[in-house]
Amino acid sequence: MQERNHDDGIFQASADTKTNGSTDLSEKDGVKMTAPHSQSSVDNGVGQITELEAQKAALGDAHFHRLGWKRLTVILIVEAIALGSLSVPSAFATLGMVAGVILTVGIGLIAIYTSYIVGQVKLAFPEVSHYADAGKLMMGRFGYEVIGAMFTLQLTFLVGSHTLTGTIAFLNITNNGTCSVVFGVVSAIILLALAIPPSFAEVAILGYIDFVSIIAAILITIVATGVTGSHAEGGLAQAAWSAWPKENVTFSEAFVAVTNIVFAYSFAVCQFSFMDEMHTPKDYVKSIWALGLIEIFIYTVTGALIYAFVGVDVKSPALLSGGTLMSKVAFGVALPVIFISGSINTTVVGRYIHGRMYKNDVKRFINTKGGWISWLTLISAITLIAWVIAEAIPFFSDLLAICSALFISGFTFYFPAMMWFMLIKKGNWYAKENIWSSIANAVVFIIGLITLVAGTYAAIVDIIQQYNDGTVRGAFTCAPI
Repeated sequence: MQERNHDDGIFQASADTKTNGSTDLSEKDGVKMTAPHSQSSVDNGVGQITELEAQKAALGDAHFHRLGWKRLTVILIVEAIALGSLSVPSAFATLGMVAGVILTVGIGLIAIYTSYIVGQVKLAFPEVSHYADAGKLMMGRFGYEVIGAMFTLQLTFLVGSHTLTGTIAFLNITNNGTCSVVFGVVSAIILLALAIPPSFAEVAILGYIDFVSIIAAILITIVATGVTGSHAEGGLAQAAWSAWPKENVTFSEAFVAVTNIVFAYSFAVCQFSFMDEMHTPKDYVKSIWALGLIEIFIYTVTGALIYAFVGVDVKSPALLSGGTLMSKVAFGVALPVIFISGSINTTVVGRYIHGRMYKNDVKRFINTKGGWISWLTLISAITLIAWVIAEAIPFFSDLLAICSALFISGFTFYFPAMMWFMLIKKGNWYAKENIWSSIANAVVFIIGLITLVAGTYAAIVDIIQQYNDGTVRGAFTCAPI
C-alpha cells in the first residue's frame, strides 16, 4: 500500500508481504520492510519472486515516486533550457526581430498547450510511463514500437548535441588545445558519469546548479556583446540588426532557424517519464506553466538582445559571440548546464529501455547488483552512440534542426493533437463544447507535419550546402569545429 504526503519530494510506502509469520524488521527511507520467515514466492508486479525481492520491488517503487511539482519544474528546466537558448539568437539573425519574437512567443504558448494535453493523457491513463505507451493507446503495437523508436532516437540525438556542445566549449576555452575528437570523448565521459543516478528526484538537486549556470552564461554573453557593441564605431545604434529577415535568405536557412526555435521548446518528449515519478501527478499543470513562461521570457530576451547587440553576424551557439575572452568565461560558466542537461536525456532514454528489458523483473528498480550492472552497461552504450552522432554531424544548428524536424515535430505538435482527438475528446469533434479545441488541435497537427517535412528538407539542404562550401570540418577529424 502507499501513503503519499503532498509536500514536495516526500513519498512514503510500505511493503505488504503475503505470508503469515513475517515480522516487522525496520523502516528505511520511509519504507517499512518485513523480514520473511520463509522463502515463499509472491506476485508483486514483477512475476513470481521471493519475499526479499518483493521488498526490493517495494523499496524501488518508493524510490521512483518522490517527485513533487517544484522538483518537476526544476527537472523540466534542466531538460529544456539548455541548448535551445544558445541557438535562438542566430535564429533571430536569420528571421529578423519581428518574426523572431512572434515565433518564440507563439511556439512557446503552443508548447504549453500541448504539454497540458500530454499531462491530461497521463492523468486519464496512469499506466502510461513513457511516450511510447501513449503511442500504444493510439495505434496499438505499431504505435508503441514506432513512437518508442522515435523517443529513443530523439533523446540519443539530444545527448549527441550536448556532446558536440561540450566539445565546442572545451575547444573554445583551450584555444583548440587538443584534437576535437579527444574533447568529444571527454564530453561523453562526463555525460555518462552524470547519468548514473537513475532517479529524477536525485537529478533535481543538480538542477539548481544547472539553472544558475545557464542564466549566468546568458547574462555574461548579453553584457559582453552589449559592451562590445557600444564600443564599436557608431555604438549600438549602428548594430546591423533588422526587423525583417536578412537579405537573400533561402528557404532552407529560414526553416533551419524556425526549427531551432522549435527545438528550444522540446520538453513534452520527457513529460510522461517525469510525471511517472510524481507523488501527486495532477500538480503537473503548475510545472508546465512555470517552465513555459520562464522559457518564453528567457528565449525572447536572449534572442532579441544578443541579436540587437551583435547583428547578423551572431554565431551559433550564441556564447561564441561574446568576444574571445568573454566567450571562454561564458563557456566555462555554461559547462554545468551543457553536461547536466545532456545527462538527464541519457537517464530518460535509459529508464525507458531498461524498463522494457526488465518489465517483469526486479532488476528494473536498479537496486540489485544485476540491475546496476545492466543499467551501467545500457547508459554506456547510449553515450557511445551519442558520441558517434556528435562526430558524424559536427555542426550545431543543423543537428538541432534534424532533431526538431524528425522528432520534436511529433512529440511537441502532431502527437499531442492526435492524443486529444483519440484519447481525450468526449463526444463529436464538431460538438459545441469541442469545436474550438478541435480547430486548435487540427492547426497544431498541421504545424507538426509542416515542421516534419519542410524542416527535414531544409536541414538536409543546409548540411549539403555547408559541405560544398567547406564551412564545416569533416566527420571524426581533429580539426576545430
